[in-house]
Amino acid sequence: MRLRARENGPWVVEVPPGARVFWRGEEVKLAKPGLALCRCGWSGDKPFCDGSHKEAGFVAPGGVLELVEGIDFGKGRQDEGAR
Repeated sequence: MRLRARENGPWVVEVPPGARVFWRGEEVKLAKPGLALCRCGWSGDKPFCDGSHKEAGFVAPGGVLELVEGIDFGKGRQDEGAR
């Protein structure tokens, strides 16, 4: 799974083909293969992006977070010991 931060724009969750997406117990029909989530705080349709970042002049760098299958994200903290 990939989570992209568009430069000066929303977070985009790249949803696998055929995946079902639910928000507050109801299925969300996606118009595109990605789910755009507000990153600027100005959307009138939170948590979804409605394009308000453009008018608000939101500025932030882009980037990609990629989750790779087979990684146990919960295990690391236990092995590091107390801090």
